[in-house]
Amino acid sequence: MKKALITGITGQDGSYLADLLLENGYEVHGIIRRASTFNTSRIDHLYADPHINGVRMFLHYGDLADSVNLVKLLYDLKPDEIYHLGAQSHVRVSFDIPEYTSDVTGVGTIRILEAIREAGLRSRFYQASSSEMFGTAQAVPQNEKTPFWPRSPYGVAKVFSYWATVNYRESYGLHASNGILFNHESPRRGETFVTRKISRAVAAIKQGLQTELFLGNLEAKRDWGYAPEYVEAMWRILQLDAGDDFVVATGETHTVREFKSSRLGTESAIPRSGSHHGRCRYGITVPRNTAETFRKTSIVTLTCRFATSPGSRPGGARRGLR
Repeated sequence: MKKALITGITGQDGSYLADLLLENGYEVHGIIRRASTFNTSRIDHLYADPHINGVRMFLHYGDLADSVNLVKLLYDLKPDEIYHLGAQSHVRVSFDIPEYTSDVTGVGTIRILEAIREAGLRSRFYQASSSEMFGTAQAVPQNEKTPFWPRSPYGVAKVFSYWATVNYRESYGLHASNGILFNHESPRRGETFVTRKISRAVAAIKQGLQTELFLGNLEAKRDWGYAPEYVEAMWRILQLDAGDDFVVATGETHTVREFKSSRLGTESAIPRSGSHHGRCRYGITVPRNTAETFRKTSIVTLTCRFATSPGSRPGGARRGLR
């Protein structure tokens, strides 16, 4: 039975990846941070007491800032595959906590890679890279050869992680791959992200619980995909004979305005309970000191093809690595 370790298992992607790996017969281990409140809602349907026979998912306390713990954990588990999804992943918040973002999202990757090397493992390693690395894109659409120009502390940290993964692959012969994923959504998406912010507002406005929705740049364009398909791409990347770097996207962009309109209709009045109506208003929600930088970042058109390996077919996250 193959054994996989997932950092960020409690997040959107980590939970869907755990679903997929368990379906494929893996024993799955996940790293979670100690907290005073439970933060495992996305994987509660998978969890069972580890003392029960036949259990194949196990959770371990750890932190990407604790290299000693990571080395010990990898040495004890000896996973066949490591999916490094853990990070401070909110782009806007990275302006508020740039040092923490750099340490966890950037240096945290080095700690995992060093732990693999120190433990003497031949684990296959997947690094969750991001389209935010392209930032002020130098070409449209973007592909694996497009230069990076990140426009946020989060993007900078992800670029560091990307090149760390490439360096360890080339210097130490690790089976290490980068998946440069464009935006991907699902019902498990964090509620502070714009897609969930809009979908939650739709429900609240129609129930009379909310009258306004504040958004940033409505002309920002994003390539939005479906998270379960993207985690399948992660898994397929690690099934290849050698590590490599891949862009994962749909190749189609839409503006925030289009997404909003598909959920809310036009900016006209939105029906609420009874004969009352609520109006959706829009405003920049980022702090003044980062608004201009973030606004410039958000209007970048992020489109790309899904990278293909020899013998594979282009055309989408689900088909790209077959």
